[in-house]
This record gives sequence, C-alpha cells and structure tokens, in this order.
Amino acid sequence: MIPPTANAAFVAAMEDVLEVYTRPHDPARPLVCLDETSKQLVAETRTPIPMRPGQPARHDYEYERNGTANLFMLFAPLEGWRHVKVTERRTAVDYAHVLKDVSDTHFKDAEKIVLVQDNLNTHSPASLYEAFPPAEARRLVERFEWHYTPKHGSWLDMAESELAVLSAQCLNRRIADRQTLEQEVAAWLSRRNAKHAKAEGAIQSDALTLRTFAIRLVSITAASLRFPSELATVMNVDAKRHANFRGRLKNCP
Repeated sequence: MIPPTANAAFVAAMEDVLEVYTRPHDPARPLVCLDETSKQLVAETRTPIPMRPGQPARHDYEYERNGTANLFMLFAPLEGWRHVKVTERRTAVDYAHVLKDVSDTHFKDAEKIVLVQDNLNTHSPASLYEAFPPAEARRLVERFEWHYTPKHGSWLDMAESELAVLSAQCLNRRIADRQTLEQEVAAWLSRRNAKHAKAEGAIQSDALTLRTFAIRLVSITAASLRFPSELATVMNVDAKRHANFRGRLKNCP
C-alpha cells in the first residue's frame, strides 16, 4: 500500500525501478534482482502416510522445530537465470558475500551489474565495508548500479515474485534441516534454469502500465485531492496488477 504521507517518495522510487525494467537487454549490464526470505526447518515426529489413489498424503499435526535458514534469491529476469544461496543467518556480512559472488562469480565479465532490491537495513553499500577491507569494498560498490524499490513497495522487486514461485513449487512443505533444504532448492534451480524461465514480456508490459498509474498518482497528489476515492482506486488497481503478474510468473515452467 502507498503511504498517504509519502506519495512523492514512493512514486520517485517506483519510476526509477520501472525505468530500469523497460531498458533493453544488455549482456554487458545485466539486470539482477535480489531478495531474501527465511524458512522454518521442521522435522516429522511420525512417519507420514504416503499418497495413494483416492487419498492424499497424511502428516501428523505434531512436528519438531529445527531452527530457521535464510535464503538469498538472485534473479536475472532477462537472462532466464536465478540462484539461491542458503545461509544460517541474515546479516550484513552474509549479504556482502552474496554480492561478491554476483560480481566475481556469476557475472564476472559484466561491465556493470544493475541491482534492484528492497530497503532492508542490510541492503546497502555499508554492508560491504563491514565485511571487507575498504579497497575491496569500494571495488565491489562500483561494480553495481544501485536501485531500490519504494518503501512499502517491495513487490516491485522481481526477486520477490521469484521467491513466491520457489515457495509454491518447493518450500510449501516440511523440510527437516539445512542440508535437505539446500538439496531441494538445488533441484528446483536446476529444473527452472534449464527451462530459462524469464519475465521479459511481463516486465515490459507491467512496467509501462504501472508507470501510467504513477503519473496518475502524481496528478492526484498535485491537485491536493483527498485520498479515500481516487487514490484508493489507484492502489487497488496496482494491487490487482501485481497479483496478476505474480500469477503469471508462478505458472512459468
């Protein structure tokens, strides 16, 4: 939802991200979206009853908590590529090492990496300085072109949509430990990357439409209209567009 008192900041950040999404594909400046989520590790206390004709699989309601794991999602929507790194924690140092992998391993030949991410407190150049010596941190900072989704607008991050696909296709069940989680995620990545599932057409279409909504929102704000009518309509349509876009990504191979 767009905060009623922060429309200008929201639209400015939205316009910036949408401009990035409408750029043509440039292998020398790949677009990479980053997001992260946590997964609770849960073990069965009794052996599940497997599925059979006419009866779904059955799991006992009791379970054993085994802590949590963090998952960093890297999604290059125009390349049809994604990578997930499973970590024990979500810290600035963990984030910094993910960016180093992006720079020096996954896209080492890129001139500049166009990075889109949300406003999580660790998602900043400062994290690189916390993890590496100043010279190395500065080198890594300059490897990226930094873009941020609006506050309360993290759904503009394509990596968040890809995490929704991962959750629906792989994580929506009990997983007992980190090793099993890494194995399951690796299998999902192998299959999805083999299909080169992209979001190119959807990005172009949705970005242009959301840009229209942003222009309408600026007009509403400039005219000093009260929010409950026109602004609510804009936000509701935005939410429907987002739900439709995530549904299309979810149904990709």
